[in-house]
Parts: sequence; structure tokens; C-alpha cells
Amino acid sequence: MTTELDLRCYVITAGHGRQVVETAAAAAAGGAGMIQVREKTLSTRALLDFTIEVARAVRAANPITKVVVDDHADIAWAAELREPGLVHGVHLGQDDLPVIVARAMLGAEAIIGLTTGTLELVQGANEVAQWIDYIGAGPFRPTPTKDSGRQPLGVEGYPPLVEISRRPVVAIGDVQPADVRDLAETGVAGVALVRAVMGAEDPGAVVREVLSAYAQGAQAR
Repeated sequence: MTTELDLRCYVITAGHGRQVVETAAAAAAGGAGMIQVREKTLSTRALLDFTIEVARAVRAANPITKVVVDDHADIAWAAELREPGLVHGVHLGQDDLPVIVARAMLGAEAIIGLTTGTLELVQGANEVAQWIDYIGAGPFRPTPTKDSGRQPLGVEGYPPLVEISRRPVVAIGDVQPADVRDLAETGVAGVALVRAVMGAEDPGAVVREVLSAYAQGAQAR
């Protein structure tokens, strides 16, 4: 597994098309360490093509930014066959392929993240910690982009999860730049943003704002 990930500003795409590609690239250019390609409406083949298109643009904008695909270990595997080193891994939900299977499929160097959001789910993630690189935990607040069915954590919900997790924790769920300093103070390794970046006129500026706020919060811990 990879040991060095910049999770401070983790951007998740929404939708597809050229504007999404350009926004992801702008976020990478602004310093986002991770881009997750999330798109629920495309066929598997179309999603593979789109993921590769995003990853190419991200690499051109910032070669050190990592790209993972949401849910689909098969897409990450196929992308690696087509263009090795372009797509770096997968983010798995609780109902996706088991982590151990995804790790066997993608190999030791792939990035694998896992969705959690409760103490019980984090404890479950700890049982497979040797096969994952980080966990996403949320929702921070209710979000229209994904209904997990879990209660919102709020800022106060993160310290207990960070304390017990064996892997870095990324806060997710309608996180806005104004939330980042407080969240960073809880010990999370980073924050995931969807609409705050994907809907921005200047995605790079939003990313830079997030990175600055995260640094302030981390210093205040």
C-alpha cells in the first residue's frame, strides 16, 4: 500500500462532461491531493473512458495529484491495464467489493479507501486496516449528493472516530471551506468536497482556501 497520501483537500467530481474534466484539473492545479471520480449514470465502458479522461487532465495539471474512482475496482483495474500509473485506485462503499478482494485485484501499490461514518463502521474498517489506505467518514452534515442513511456527525462527531481509527480519516458530507479549520482541529487527515469545488467559478482558489484553513486548524490542535 502507498504510505504517503495528501488527503488535506480531497475533491470528488459530480456529473460528467468536459466541464467536469476541466474543474477536476483546476482543482489539481490548485493543490488538491486527491481527486475521486464519482459518476453513477454512465455505463461501465463510458465510465472507464471518462475516468481516464479526468486522470489525464489531472496529471497534466498536477502530476502528484492522485486519482481514484468511486465504487468500481474493475474500472481502476481496467484503467491500469490501458494506461499504467494513470488511475491510482478505488474508493469503496460498504456494499462494494470486499476490501481484501479489491486489494488482491489491484495490487499492493493501489490506493484503497473505504466509507465509514459510525464507530461500528470504523471498528469494522480497523479489521481490514492492513488492506486500506484511508477511510472516509460522514456525513458531516446532510448532503443532497449522497444519502447514506447515517446521522450527521457534525464537528463533535469526528474526534472519537479519529481516536479509534487505524487509518487516516477524511471528513465528508457537504463540507464547505468555512468548516475546514474546525474539522482540521479534530485530527482528521483531510476533508472531501463536492459542490464547494465542482460548482465554483474558480475551483483552484477554493482548493487553496481549503489548504490554508486546514493548515490553520492543524496548527491549532
